[in-house]
Amino acid sequence: MEEESKLARPAPMEGHGGYNSRSAVQASTASPALPRLERAAVDVPLSPGKGAIVVADYGASQGRNSLMPMSIAVRRLRQRLETGRAISVVHTDLADNDFSALFELLNTDPESYLKQDQGAFASAIGRSFYEQILPDDSVTLGWCAWSVQWLSRTPVAIPDHVQVAYSKDDATRAAFAAQAADDWLVFLKHRRRELRPGGRLVILTMARTDDGDFGYGPLLTAMYDALRELVTEGVVQQEEAARMAIPTVGRTRAEFAAPFTSGEVSGLELEHIEIFEGDDAIWRDFLADGNATAFGARWAAFSRASVLPTLSRDLSQGASAERVRGFMDRMEAGMAARLAVGPDRTLMPLAIIVVAAAEEADPGPQTA
Repeated sequence: MEEESKLARPAPMEGHGGYNSRSAVQASTASPALPRLERAAVDVPLSPGKGAIVVADYGASQGRNSLMPMSIAVRRLRQRLETGRAISVVHTDLADNDFSALFELLNTDPESYLKQDQGAFASAIGRSFYEQILPDDSVTLGWCAWSVQWLSRTPVAIPDHVQVAYSKDDATRAAFAAQAADDWLVFLKHRRRELRPGGRLVILTMARTDDGDFGYGPLLTAMYDALRELVTEGVVQQEEAARMAIPTVGRTRAEFAAPFTSGEVSGLELEHIEIFEGDDAIWRDFLADGNATAFGARWAAFSRASVLPTLSRDLSQGASAERVRGFMDRMEAGMAARLAVGPDRTLMPLAIIVVAAAEEADPGPQTA
């Protein structure tokens, strides 16, 4: 039971700066959400007084993809603030996230908001956003990119794939859907406590198209086939592979809206939602240069940084660092080779969501 519990939640992204160097897909697809963050920073009510304005970066990983959004938020807020008022940027992620890489980046990269605004201050919290992370009524502006598709736990094993969207088992799909609904509601309830009156939260996350397509078909087929080959070769045991699952989901427009329409998150408003198709820059580069090897390698590197650490946690308890590294190396190479054989465009359904906390009611004229 102890091992099962340990493996029930997702792992952090690849450490030692690996995610920073292999997350170009996430960076490029975040661009359509940035104008929404900028608008929120311009419009959000600011608390009176001289206390710091708090900006929360939920699911920061190692920080590379937080540089631009946090710089935009800090710059726009600074234009509205009195001279000398501080902006506190709080980066959050799982406790075993590579926060050292995050702070090294913030302290050295010229694009860091710390280099651009002397009144901005960085801190980090190692805690799941399926709990309350920050004090009540403290967050003015929140940003969450490529994070809430991760479930708090894997509800059941997937008998016929590593990604539930490609499972044909109805009971498994139902269990993941129920977990996804619960997690989305829990996430929103905690953010409701943290947001100040009138606060805004901008979210970019995986989605499903209106006809239910999760996307990423060629990538996930290559991943599952590479894993099955490792089982055949005896590199991975069958019982290890049977535990391996990526606890991510794509929600539909209706599933995102459900807690708001049901009234379960009273005090929060769904201000904006759109489902769109993410830009497949890797495919565009292939069309330009015809380099199938580079195409396969880039998609495999994306998978290594983002999901292979989670799969590697389901190796037998006590697996050595060398075995984990060997597993990830073999998976990455196997995926790259398969994807290079028949390069194809990847469908990436994504959602941009803007959530607003209710503003305090005007008490009206006061009588003695």
